Amino acid sequence: MKVFAGNSNRLLAEAICNYLNVPLGRATVRRFADQEIFVEIQENVRGEDVFIVQSTSFPTNDHLMEMLIMIDAMRRSSARRITAVIPYFGYARQDRRSAPRTPISAKLVANLITEAGANRVMTLDLHAGQIQGFFDIPTDNLYAVPILARDVKENYNLQNVMVVSPDVGGVVRARALAKRLDCQLAIVDKRRERAGESEVMNVIGDVTGKDCLLIDDIVDSGGTLCNAAEALLNKGATSVTAYITHGVLSGGAVARVTSSKLKELVITDSIQPTTAVQSAHNIRVITTANLLGEAINRTSAEESVSSLFD
Repeated sequence: MKVFAGNSNRLLAEAICNYLNVPLGRATVRRFADQEIFVEIQENVRGEDVFIVQSTSFPTNDHLMEMLIMIDAMRRSSARRITAVIPYFGYARQDRRSAPRTPISAKLVANLITEAGANRVMTLDLHAGQIQGFFDIPTDNLYAVPILARDVKENYNLQNVMVVSPDVGGVVRARALAKRLDCQLAIVDKRRERAGESEVMNVIGDVTGKDCLLIDDIVDSGGTLCNAAEALLNKGATSVTAYITHGVLSGGAVARVTSSKLKELVITDSIQPTTAVQSAHNIRVITTANLLGEAINRTSAEESVSSLFD
């Protein structure tokens, strides 16, 4: 087994290697003067079980192209099996035709990864579970719920906690966390007028006197979370904390979160935190390295990955 990384999230790759007790594979991923990407694998991978850790986060297209070229380089170097480990799968929000004459970009990206030469894919909290079906190769969709649940147990009195889904579409994810914590569940009903903007309409459930935990897979602009936090506090919640897997936090999202009524935003390191995120007083990052590392270890040993979440 050998683990390599592109430039998107090298810190996470190093943490995964520390868990596995293997060195990070030596590879050069650089750019020519015209920004064309060049990859060189600097060690023998013939007959090896290779894992490439690369989130397709901002700049999405650059990081996606890095991964595709690395996969091609491994295939041409006679790697026995190539697994693309994608902690954050970009383009996942384009999983269906939302209007006439629009693409299904998640399917296109799946095709690109397969055609480049990947033999299997490992990812974390896909925005839509059906994206697994876009791949014609084995795909493992890992869940961050065990990591989030462990953090909640360490920081909250579970007798006073209520798990909240920020929209109707996230109920399944919120229910999974509520079941692990043996807590009640509430739902924020929202109406989205246009992409990147949301308006909270109603709170389904009694949150009076509760420490509310908003659970979601992606925080991008932060508008939904901030609006939901305000609505919950207006309904009598004691505090509101958000637990999110992928901290995209584009544009002015960090400033929006720091000035909001959120007690804390907890995100994972599936996307490498920016300087702004690291310096924010109410944003905290927890690691997924052990989860991904164990999944990689089990995949390499041909053991069950799904049993991680039993």
